[in-house]
Amino acid sequence: MKNILVDWKNRLKKGHMLSVICVLLVIVAILGVILYRKQREYRQASENSYNMAFYELVDYVQNVETYLAKSLISSTPEHGAETLTHLWREANLAQAYLSRLPIESQELSSTEKFLNQVSDYSYSLSRKNIYNEKLSDEDLNNLKELHTYSVDLENTLNQLSEDLNNGRFSWGELTEKGTVAFAQQVDNISKESFSNLEENFHEYSGLIYDGAYSEHLTSSEPKGLTGDDIDENRAKEIAEEFVGKDNIKETSNLGYSENATIPVYDFSITNNNDETISISISKKGGHVVNMNTNREISSEIISQEEAGNKAKEFLDNKGFPNMQETYYLKQEGIVTINYAYMQDNVIMYPDLIKVKVALDNGEILGIETTGYLNNHTERDISNIKITEEEARKDLNQNLEITSSGLAVIPTEWESEILCYEFKGKVEDKEFLVYINAENGREEDILIITNTPNGTLAM
Repeated sequence: MKNILVDWKNRLKKGHMLSVICVLLVIVAILGVILYRKQREYRQASENSYNMAFYELVDYVQNVETYLAKSLISSTPEHGAETLTHLWREANLAQAYLSRLPIESQELSSTEKFLNQVSDYSYSLSRKNIYNEKLSDEDLNNLKELHTYSVDLENTLNQLSEDLNNGRFSWGELTEKGTVAFAQQVDNISKESFSNLEENFHEYSGLIYDGAYSEHLTSSEPKGLTGDDIDENRAKEIAEEFVGKDNIKETSNLGYSENATIPVYDFSITNNNDETISISISKKGGHVVNMNTNREISSEIISQEEAGNKAKEFLDNKGFPNMQETYYLKQEGIVTINYAYMQDNVIMYPDLIKVKVALDNGEILGIETTGYLNNHTERDISNIKITEEEARKDLNQNLEITSSGLAVIPTEWESEILCYEFKGKVEDKEFLVYINAENGREEDILIITNTPNGTLAM
């Protein structure tokens, strides 16, 4: 009997130990899974952080190239100082995001040095401009050289961006492969060139899209929003009349957007082709603020010119006369055309309307009138104190003028300036230069970018 009890006790101990071992194994397995998931989450978080830093770097380097190009055209100290100050800021931000990438390499020191010297040099030159000194030929040559390098760096980053988007490497691999890609272009920026720039630093004590002015659309008191307040029923009638009642199956009220830039009544309309049309009608005056039709475009049949003619005819029929086409952007079979109001042959850039045209059949798919409703009014354009010839005198001598005219442009302070608009080229870049028609001051410079998908200004 005693032996039986001892045997039973031993079996119990063995079972207990086995249970303990099993439990431990389960715990270890669970911990392993948790640690693996945590590690994977950490890697993903790091990857996302590096992606953000890289794409910010790409954007800021593109801005550096843009402002360097503008600095070569600016002919007045006032605007030159503004351009160079922007350049200084963008170069600093590019440096900051470059430092966040997981690459530690001697080759990258040239990129860092380049951005640092762009920043320091632009700051030095901006101080000259602030004290009303024009840039010397040597200054302009240095800026031109820096611009050439910025184009090389931008091209390299764009190639790396394409490789990253196509999954050709991860950030872990970028430490090895990306360094080589950077080095191939950065080596083109010779040490001798940097040495020459550094001598200049010792000489000085310190150192869009989608169309021109399309960002300056809002106004504290909308000038074009005329008329009395309407109710939802009247807004629905206006929406259906705008779309065309014969082309409507059903209209749904989506409510009132009181906190929008322009308070609107929103509607969803189903047309006879079972396509959904969203449309917003302003409470004040019952104006169409925006309209958009969702449908896929299977082919591109009509030309850009035909699309422009249909959009212009549409605007005329909807009560928007005297609109001049400015810029356009083509995406996925749809062209979005920007139109600005013309008053006595003066283009009013703040009064902007965007029209979307389908390139398969020329159907008007959308319209946005925010800029027009915020800013449209008849202006006094009589305050011209200098002639076009006088305005031309201070333009950069390298700018080959191709066209000119008068234009009203908005400012960041919600005011407007009447300017002479000069369109011209320097080498292979097109520019728009705006000279104040009252005092001859250079107010702004935009770079025109012509692509297969559209014409943009930035």
